Amino acid sequence: MAYYTLKSIGKSSDYMTILKETDEGYVVRIVRDKDGFDDVTTDFISRSLFESCIRTGYLTKIETQEDKLAASC
Repeated sequence: MAYYTLKSIGKSSDYMTILKETDEGYVVRIVRDKDGFDDVTTDFISRSLFESCIRTGYLTKIETQEDKLAASC
């Protein structure tokens, strides 16, 4: 699985996990911090939208194991 942080306003620690890759895109789980509780959604993102989010900096890949553990908590 690959983990990505989402650009957000404030000190929120929103992140996305790629659950499955298909020919058309990705099935992802998005976790957003909503005033102290996690709002978890599972959705599909097209390959072109995903690549655009990477290029613009909206998504940033989490590289280190420590960051992955922090994002999954």
